[in-house]
Amino acid sequence: MDLTKPKQISDLPMGVGGGMMPPGSSAADDDEEVFHLGEVIATLLEYKWLIICVTALALAAGILVTFITTPIYKGDALLQVEEKSKGLSALTELQPLLDDATSVSAELEILQSRMILGRVVDRLQLNIVAEPHYFPVVGESIARRYGGVQPAAPLFDLARYAWGGEQIHLARFDVPSALEGVRMTLVAGDGGAWALTDEADHQLLAGTVGQPAAHDGIEVFVSQLNARPGTEFVLVRNSRDAAINALRAAFSVRERAKNSGVIEVTLTGEKRTLIASTLNEVLNAYVRQNVEYRSAEAQSTLQFLEGQLPELKSQLDAAEAAYNNYRQNRGSVDLTMETQGVLSAMVSVENDIVTLQQKRDELRQRFTAEHPQVVAIDSQISRLRGRRGTLEKDVARLPDTQQTALRLKRDVEVSTTLYIGLLNSAQQLRVARAGTVGDARVIDNAAVGALPVAPQKGRIFVVSVALGLLASLAFIWLLKVLRVVVEDPDKIEKHLGLPVYATVPHSKTEATLARKFKRGKADSELLAVHHPDDEAVESLRSLRTTIHFALLDSSKGSILITGSGQGVGKSFVSKNLGVVLAQAGKRVVVVDADLRKGHIHKEFNMPREGGVSDYVSGQVQISELLRTTDQANLCVLTTGQLPPNPSELLMHRRFEVLLRELESLFDVVIVDAPPVLAVSDAAIVGRHTGATLMVARAGRHPIRELEQAVKRLAQAGVQVKGFVFNDLDTKRQRYRYGYEGYVYRYTYKN
Repeated sequence: MDLTKPKQISDLPMGVGGGMMPPGSSAADDDEEVFHLGEVIATLLEYKWLIICVTALALAAGILVTFITTPIYKGDALLQVEEKSKGLSALTELQPLLDDATSVSAELEILQSRMILGRVVDRLQLNIVAEPHYFPVVGESIARRYGGVQPAAPLFDLARYAWGGEQIHLARFDVPSALEGVRMTLVAGDGGAWALTDEADHQLLAGTVGQPAAHDGIEVFVSQLNARPGTEFVLVRNSRDAAINALRAAFSVRERAKNSGVIEVTLTGEKRTLIASTLNEVLNAYVRQNVEYRSAEAQSTLQFLEGQLPELKSQLDAAEAAYNNYRQNRGSVDLTMETQGVLSAMVSVENDIVTLQQKRDELRQRFTAEHPQVVAIDSQISRLRGRRGTLEKDVARLPDTQQTALRLKRDVEVSTTLYIGLLNSAQQLRVARAGTVGDARVIDNAAVGALPVAPQKGRIFVVSVALGLLASLAFIWLLKVLRVVVEDPDKIEKHLGLPVYATVPHSKTEATLARKFKRGKADSELLAVHHPDDEAVESLRSLRTTIHFALLDSSKGSILITGSGQGVGKSFVSKNLGVVLAQAGKRVVVVDADLRKGHIHKEFNMPREGGVSDYVSGQVQISELLRTTDQANLCVLTTGQLPPNPSELLMHRRFEVLLRELESLFDVVIVDAPPVLAVSDAAIVGRHTGATLMVARAGRHPIRELEQAVKRLAQAGVQVKGFVFNDLDTKRQRYRYGYEGYVYRYTYKN
């Protein structure tokens, strides 16, 4: 046998009177509430399985969310908006009408306007929702993962739901305004037949694939339907504004870089093909309206000129007819050189006046009379009219024949010049309108990513684990707040003033033995017999020493072991304490005085019959009741038949006689009694024993419960000598107290 180095266990050192007090502790230290990191670590270790389970459940919930959440895809495209639109280089005279500075911020708003998005909704019929009816929560996820060509067979015989492979397409779906946004159900039938019902399952319409159907303002044209008979589809005709708002919510535009003129257009949704087609349609609608807007001024001017041409043609014809008639009536009239000069000047002035007047009329379509450009033209017209008045005075000095010929010739020349000018301008504007290309062009057509942008599985898993940890920590904190229990033997000494004779650490071996015994997989084994080196047994050996001091002032050699409630381990302490006392050479008997639920006979593999109740009732002698065990010097006295009146039986004088006779036969009599707060049996037995020890279990009792148990025994005349603190988690105490929680013990190894 070799003496090895002492092994540490979590058992507090003995204080004055047998109590446990940490070295160097003081009353001031006891009153202080100090935060210890070790306490936190110990608590986390105690509830580690709770943390693991809650976190695992949260992670499982996150996995379920990623499974049932519909993937969201994102498509993008690029547009370039040029600073100015460029017309044909040959139309330099019309360039001021066609040029206009472009604002990118304005184009961003136009892209998101109802004008553009409304055209997209109308063209792609985005206000019509037609999709299969899936099983709640998980049905769509299951259908999404189906890869077959034909519709999937229904699960759980739920044929009304779609399980994968179903398709429907509506070429037309119109409803009255009162039914916009109302959910309807289309049920597939045999041979392409279908029936449309409302939310109350009333049939609204019936038809066949490929043929239009209408009734009471509802028009439906199903162009494609691939589904099992009985499969349901959800149909909704939303209002145009609702569809535009839904599209705008999934749609976004931004300028790639400041002042770059490059606009990025993005769209998110569940269907990749629909995202691409919708984005491309948005681009096409925007480019079309951009070109239309850029050619709008030329179109407006052209309309004005085309309205003036017939009138000018009539004026020209009338002027030519009048001039020809005059010459025929008066003969040929030749204009002098002076008259020719006046004529040329008057024609030029008249042409300028008419041209400016036309320009003024065009400007007045856009500006008021006070606009600077209109005022400038009015000023020019006024000067030209003054010039024309001077020329008319010169004409007045000519002979009458020359005056008339000059006036008629002037009308012909002016009308001819204006008419030809308007024809040229109109032709130029037609060419300009046809050649307008707009300020925007598509750089990249719509492209949709192969992988979804949501849900982000990695982020969901991380968040799930984090939430699981937080939830478990919050639950632990709530348990700690609501569960005010004794976990430190020093608290018993401080609040009750009673010593803790021994602190029994938690024994995994004992837990395994008890579990196997309850399941019937093994016979009962005493820890002190089969595992004498266990730390719990070693702590009971330290209790063996203190029992001598507990019985010094008593003439009785019996010890009552009880507890405040059930499940504290009093029977475990009683039987194993009896073993260690017997191993030390003491003659020991363990008496099971729990005449209600006593079970010590099971641990020793003995029958219950022939015990305390049989002796008290006078049926047998004590020599017939004592049963020896495999452990030398240790005997057991069972409960006997469980009586209907255990308290009255224990109050009988023969029970006291039984204890006195046992004390004369054995060195130590250990009496295992029922819990104090449950019944009065322990108080009755305690009056006949030499000392009373209470077993308290770590993390099981509030201090008030122990205080109430001690008080109840004191009221019955039973003084509690001290406590045995059972099932202490030594690992937790190491974290909680550090070196203060350690004592030394010796073990021997072969």
